[in-house]
Amino acid sequence: MIKQLLPPPQWQLPVVIALGVFVGLFSFVFKVSNAPSYLSDNPGTCVNCHIMAPQYATWQHSSHREWAHCNDCHVPHNNVLNKYYFKGKDGLRHATIFTMRKEPQVIFIKKEGADVVHQNCIRCHEQQITDAKLATTVKNHTAHTQDRKCWDCHREVPHGRVNSLSSTPHAQVPLPTSPVPAWLKQLMK
Repeated sequence: MIKQLLPPPQWQLPVVIALGVFVGLFSFVFKVSNAPSYLSDNPGTCVNCHIMAPQYATWQHSSHREWAHCNDCHVPHNNVLNKYYFKGKDGLRHATIFTMRKEPQVIFIKKEGADVVHQNCIRCHEQQITDAKLATTVKNHTAHTQDRKCWDCHREVPHGRVNSLSSTPHAQVPLPTSPVPAWLKQLMK
């Protein structure tokens, strides 16, 4: 059975070389892109892409910093498969945009991402939304908590009004380390 999968003898060496090149390139891209970091919940991962520096910096100075990281708000939490599917799909979109240098100067959340963030606001703040005391004392409490997005009122939570690199040019963020080995840097000098 295995012999049927092997290429003819005259093609074995070229196939092995091609597979070696493919595995080598894949490993290089995996390392250079810092791909393993995207499987974590570390907020520093979000600044692997410099365009996210304002969002990271404004989150770092918000009240949410103590309670929620990027994935707590921006990734679904209904099940593990959906979480990693969404992370993968959204991450590939971000990576493609960044690689092609098509990132916008001003970042706005897409509808699908906004829906996820809204569901996570409700998940974390459910007690405030369903508080019977507030429902009886705040006029139209039910309509205010169910008929619109949370940020219609809470516009500046947790990122403020910042949307672009030019609005926070000196944002202090952890810079990703260079994936280029020291020997290669020395060789390039």
